[in-house]
Amino acid sequence: MSNKEKKENENSEKVIELGSSEIKNKRGKFSCITIIGQIEGHSVLSPQVKTTKYEHIIPQLVAVEESDDIDGLLIILNTVGGDVEAGLAISEMISSMKKPTVSLVLGGGHSIGVPLAVASKYSFIVPSASMTIHPVRISGTVIGSSQTFSYFERLQDRIVKYVSKNSKISEEEFSSLMFRVGEISNDVGSILYGDEAVSKGLIDEIGGISQAMNKLYSMKKNN
Repeated sequence: MSNKEKKENENSEKVIELGSSEIKNKRGKFSCITIIGQIEGHSVLSPQVKTTKYEHIIPQLVAVEESDDIDGLLIILNTVGGDVEAGLAISEMISSMKKPTVSLVLGGGHSIGVPLAVASKYSFIVPSASMTIHPVRISGTVIGSSQTFSYFERLQDRIVKYVSKNSKISEEEFSSLMFRVGEISNDVGSILYGDEAVSKGLIDEIGGISQAMNKLYSMKKNN
């Protein structure tokens, strides 16, 4: 087997096992990581649920940041959300990277997917994609005490501050969207579609894969 065939097989295995691949052309070499389904954190989800495992994503981010061969990172999102702390951990890793990073929301970037979408240095969303913003939810046994509600408030505050810091939306407006009533049936929160997410300052620009890659090329050139 030739070296080219070996590299192609390795790339195929990365796509199958980790949802990642490498893009190499005359304009540079870039890594592509997909964050899809539900973000899996400390608890293992059902095999029937499509998940993105944070223990897979974090080492990949470290590898991209430290590699001398990789010029930048494209993050493709289509996620319903999931584990809050795992999502924030991945988001913080992405936003602390020095290399060019671009995110593209396809389908949906819901719940904790919102911080993930704004974590990159520049973000895109396709017109048909949607983003759901709502208060923190925790399943399972919850102790009905003031300390529990205080924890929820502090966790939500972390998310609000993070999103505001990494996008153009203010803390006040994001909180207002999070607690809006009457838009989601039997729930609290807001749903933003492509153009709305951009007009609110949550996402930088409407665009697809071509625009996202061109942005990466230009960021690499100016880096």
